[in-house]
Amino acid sequence: MTEKKTFGVPSLKLIAIAGLAGALAGAAAIYVKESGSGNGGTVAEATACPMAGAKAEALRPFFTGQVAAMNAVDEHRTLPGLVFDGPEGTPQTMASFAGKTVLLNLWATWCVPCREEMPALNALEKELGSDRFEVVAVNIDTGDDEKPKAFLDETGVHELAYYRDASMGVFNTLKKEGLAFGLPVTLLMDDKGCLVAAMNGPAVWDSNDAKALINAALATPQS
Repeated sequence: MTEKKTFGVPSLKLIAIAGLAGALAGAAAIYVKESGSGNGGTVAEATACPMAGAKAEALRPFFTGQVAAMNAVDEHRTLPGLVFDGPEGTPQTMASFAGKTVLLNLWATWCVPCREEMPALNALEKELGSDRFEVVAVNIDTGDDEKPKAFLDETGVHELAYYRDASMGVFNTLKKEGLAFGLPVTLLMDDKGCLVAAMNGPAVWDSNDAKALINAALATPQS
């Protein structure tokens, strides 16, 4: 009988990769070649998030260590074009998570840094997930659910709800918004669905640095 691989602490490999990502501050770990580029944000979307900029500034001191590659974005806006399937197969948008601070992560089974950081994201959700915070990890493998579900089962990633976009539309939307250059890509969204900060590349999400960032985001006055 094959024993399932479990992850109780960050692997040295992930720490090394995340450290490099922090040093490069936004360089992509894995590049995805898809059509579309440029920033699709609108003035209407930007003005819907008057408090997100202040929140990002308050969080800047926490963009350090294992999450040093996280950066406040130039334009704080909602991202209504992000549409993906929820655990029951029903379409979800960021509006579906109103009232929650969200760490939105895009991943795929063929992305090695993604595979390394998924157990850490799982641990972060297990420790800090609540009615005020959720790790929303969206798988973008093309094809059916067999590979991503098998990977999550084999690695013991069971705390994360299963979000899926086999069309890669979410990635392409973020690419057009100038937010995604490869995988993994992670966004920090506030309780109003406003973009606060973004990261390209992996991080040790169950590290003290990551938990301090999320706790600070939850402690910052809500918009």
